[in-house]
Amino acid sequence: MGNKYCRAAAVILMSIIVFGLIGCDSEKRKDKKDIKLGFLVDALWEERWKRDIDLFTESAQAQGAHVYVKSASGQNDLQIKLAMDMIKEGLDVLVVVPSSSKSAKCIVDLAHKRGVKVIAYDRMIRDCELDYYVSFDSRKVGELQAQYLVERYPKGNYILVGGSEEDDNAKLLWEGQHKILDPYIKRGDIKIVSEKWTENWNPIVAYENVNQALNENKKDITAILASNDGCAWTAFQALSEHKLAGKVGLTGQDADIAACQRIVEGTQSMTVYKPIKKLTSKAAEIAVMLAKGEEAPANTKLNNGFCEVPSFLIDPVCVDKSNIDEVVIADGWQKKGEVYLNVMD
Repeated sequence: MGNKYCRAAAVILMSIIVFGLIGCDSEKRKDKKDIKLGFLVDALWEERWKRDIDLFTESAQAQGAHVYVKSASGQNDLQIKLAMDMIKEGLDVLVVVPSSSKSAKCIVDLAHKRGVKVIAYDRMIRDCELDYYVSFDSRKVGELQAQYLVERYPKGNYILVGGSEEDDNAKLLWEGQHKILDPYIKRGDIKIVSEKWTENWNPIVAYENVNQALNENKKDITAILASNDGCAWTAFQALSEHKLAGKVGLTGQDADIAACQRIVEGTQSMTVYKPIKKLTSKAAEIAVMLAKGEEAPANTKLNNGFCEVPSFLIDPVCVDKSNIDEVVIADGWQKKGEVYLNVMD
């Protein structure tokens, strides 16, 4: 009789162990499920966004995630549609470079209805319960640009080439720029003869605005504060047509190859280098953590008009001819042979 109970107990015990192992194995499979990340960018007009996509994808794949990429070509409505399509693919996390900081609220709302978390990348998404924000300190970028100019051109006529009015970052840049410029403007040392937004960061719009300002002021321009290197490129074209290239201060942002070449050639004063590798690797790390249900690290919180958003901000670096080798080239962002292509013997 005892043996009978012992055998029954043994069977029960084995069943518990087997089902326990199955349960553990099931949990492991659940933990090891494929992580699906979406990376939805505004447009690919600027050189840097292709690099962002490649570096983010590389970093995410190294952590075992699959990455799905789409570009909205600068169109708000198209970006929302693409987001809907991507969300339906069963994403865990959607990383968005918003075409419009306000319109992208719809993307966050749609994603949350499907249980998909959203990270705003490089540009804030406003007025929604955003999960996370990863970017550079855009006010600091604007301060670096303006500070560089006022130290070298403390008096004269300035043209300000803003970014897209739909981009929250462009407004932060403007705030940083004016923090430095306003005391000079109030003293009458600097006069802003033209200050316009650049719709969708379109370089052609920037060219038209700069060219118009040059004509209206009879070429009497001391410096052009261009908010990024794409706008600086067409500002340089307009300056060249007026035979002013290299004679007028010119800023930028992103350390594009063409901008770096202009800097060593002497036709662009500076750019702001934002270490994209740090940004993409941090964004990929955070996306994977959120996909796993883990709490991601933050070094600050920023208000987007609805809530305090956990954020991770990376410091930008001012770059000109004096430190381009030590910063941009040494970091592997651009190759020395390409940067100095037009000035090498």
